[in-house]
Amino acid sequence: MNRVNIIMATYNGAKYIREQIESIIKGQYDNWKLWIFDDGSTDDTLSIIEEYVSHYPGKVMCQQNTVNKGVTLNFLEGVKYAAECNKRIADPEEELIGNATEEEEPEFIRDYYMFCDQDDVWMTDKICKTMMQIKKVEKKYGPDQPIAVFTDALVVDQELNIVERSFIKSSRLDTCKVDLPHIMMENKLIGCTVMFNESLQKLLELQPCNARYHDWWVALVAAAFGHISFLPAVTLFYRQHGDNVVGNQNFLSYITDRVSSLQQQKEVIHKTALQAKEFYKIYEPVMSEKQKIQVSCMANILNESWIKRRHLILKFGFMKTGILRNLGLFYIL
Repeated sequence: MNRVNIIMATYNGAKYIREQIESIIKGQYDNWKLWIFDDGSTDDTLSIIEEYVSHYPGKVMCQQNTVNKGVTLNFLEGVKYAAECNKRIADPEEELIGNATEEEEPEFIRDYYMFCDQDDVWMTDKICKTMMQIKKVEKKYGPDQPIAVFTDALVVDQELNIVERSFIKSSRLDTCKVDLPHIMMENKLIGCTVMFNESLQKLLELQPCNARYHDWWVALVAAAFGHISFLPAVTLFYRQHGDNVVGNQNFLSYITDRVSSLQQQKEVIHKTALQAKEFYKIYEPVMSEKQKIQVSCMANILNESWIKRRHLILKFGFMKTGILRNLGLFYIL
């Protein structure tokens, strides 16, 4: 059975964290490790976590940050920390599943990674369903290809009452457009639903300073060097409350918010370009010539003329989902 490393970033999450950890423990998949990285909580978060660390030694681990890193860096550095701790010792026989005969091709235990928010609730089959999907994609392209899988989620209120039965549909996101140009302009992956394989994790060695979000950065890596797959199934209760760092927003609210804050949206585009610029800096040695052109154009799009910016959007497909979003994009740029 393959090992799933669940990376949880916490900050003052005492109100909901126990329910989230319990949902992981009660899940159908057994071979997991929960790596919790606390970003300086001042409530009872750490005392709750320590209960689980003591009751589930080797399964639940906690690392307290010496400085507040913020959610994006906390998640990405958490992946790196877990991977370093999981480095295998040199006996390959310990990595085999079962007793493969000489005629059989041995299956090696592999590490997979999932992001986990402190305030959601996972469905019991979340890991199993997502693992089945990523194995399906690995069978098609090979496990050495960087692969990320994401799913849908039920949007719920603080008491887990259903608000929207599909995050993807309520947000009107096109999950088919996950090529690099589209992903550079708009992330489709919901971090709390994502699983990615060891091959992708190895490409996260260098930590970015300008990544918009951890899931967006993983999406960029997968789109550039591997594959992204969407599983159209809900796998968790995505809880919405006043303290969410990033939350669900229905489409009408999204449009209203964008229209009422044009200057803020211009700043968002600026940050998106900075993200592309850093992606180019880190991965330029391993990008294809085509990708170098695409990423460079996105990184420098704000330096171009009014006409050239719109030309580049159409030429490379730096587009968002839907007519209204793209009309807004053209207006802002």
